[in-house]
Order: sequence, then C-alpha cells, then structure tokens
Amino acid sequence: MKAEAIFFGHGSPMNAITDNEFAKEWKRIGKSLTKPKAILCISAHYETNGTYITANEHPPTIHDFGGFPKELFAVQYPAPGDPKLVNTILERIPEIYADLEWGLDHGTWSVLRHVFPYADIPILQLSLDRNKSPKEHFEFAKSLGYLRDEGVLIVGSGNLVHNLRLVAWDKMNEPEFFYDWAEDANKTLKEWILSENIKFLSEPFSHGDSLKKAIPTLEHFLPALYILGVKTPADSIQFFNDKPVMGSLSMTSFRVN
Repeated sequence: MKAEAIFFGHGSPMNAITDNEFAKEWKRIGKSLTKPKAILCISAHYETNGTYITANEHPPTIHDFGGFPKELFAVQYPAPGDPKLVNTILERIPEIYADLEWGLDHGTWSVLRHVFPYADIPILQLSLDRNKSPKEHFEFAKSLGYLRDEGVLIVGSGNLVHNLRLVAWDKMNEPEFFYDWAEDANKTLKEWILSENIKFLSEPFSHGDSLKKAIPTLEHFLPALYILGVKTPADSIQFFNDKPVMGSLSMTSFRVN
C-alpha cells in the first residue's frame, strides 16, 4: 500500500511538550495513518554541503536549540534507524551519502513524538543540500517517490511562512494575529501548492515583498517542495493546522495521498 507524504509546519520546539491544537492534530493524523515501514524526514534543521542520509542504527535525539525549559531538553525520542534501507537508497541514488553522526533534530522529533508516540518506527533524516536551488530540490525529490510504494512515509518539516526577526511578541495573547504580508504570502503559497505551480514555488523571492518577508531564508520552505516532488497525479492535497503563530509564522501543513 502506497504510504502518504506529509508536510508539517513544526513551529516552536515547545510544541513537542505542549498539548495545544497543533499537537492534537498531529496525534489525530497519527491515528489515521496506516503504520509505515519506515519514515524518511526532510527537516529544515539538517543542512549540509551535498545530500546526506542518517545511517546510524540508533540515531540520537538532538536538542538543536537554546533558551528553552529543561523539560524540553529532557525529551528523548528513541526511534531506531534502518541501515539496511539506507543501503538500498544509496545503491539506487548514488548522489546521497551516508551520515553516521547526525540523528533526529527537533524538526523531526517535536512532531513525530505526537504522531507516533511509541517511537517504534525506523526513521531516516535526509539533509538539505545548501548548493541546490529550489527547483533542483524539487527535481531531486522525484527520485525518492518510489519509497512511498515500499511503505515509507515521507515527511517534510518546516514552515511555509517563517520570519523569526519579525515575530510580534506584543501579540502573544492574540493567537489569530497575522501580519497582512504574512497572511497574503500564506494564501499565495497555498494557491501555488494546490495548483502545483512549481515555476513560482521555485522562485518565491521573485513575487513581491510579502513572499520576500515570508521566506527570508529557504531552509524552512524547501521541505514542502520535497512533498510536492513525491506527489503523483493520482494524489490529492489536504491542508491542516492552517493557523498563524506570533504574526510572522504559519503552521500551515498539508497531506498528499
């Protein structure tokens, strides 16, 4: 049975230990999924020169952040790796290299500990090559699509709108607050995703100030292109968690199945 592909807007690492509306939806999604053979996650927080995949048998839980409560640093997500699956991927796609040092960063475990709380599904992380353009990332993602036919859930983790420099700290008590430019960018990106307008999605900076502010850097945006890259013509797209956070971030997420 073909596995799904899902882009999760992951937001703050605190979502890992907060039972908010986003975490509740992640739990609901987990219950709706057929248990996959493995998970391949493309996280905004794993950038390299070249493309790498975690190949360790027991990937460590990486706390790649600072300034958060000790309870968050205590979280462990002891999901196994799958070196055998990695080897088959490396044989098929020689452009990818094995990484025995990286583990599961918060872009992966902060979400998946809600989706699959038992940490009993093998997880591989695939890095984002800093040297690839958005279009090249999308084209490269197509080579991964076969994994869905083998029961591997493909996950992208980032945020469509992600500008930490413009966070509205004074609007913390207004959860629905969205800057006009952020709301406009989020709406535009959703339209492009639904229409699979890869030309525009591959050059988001070229389409006005709203998009430039929404995507000041690419790492949180690129995982969405991977999910579109593994989509087939028979698949549909459904959005969820389509909400703003602190004015300049969106939790907007989508499923492909």
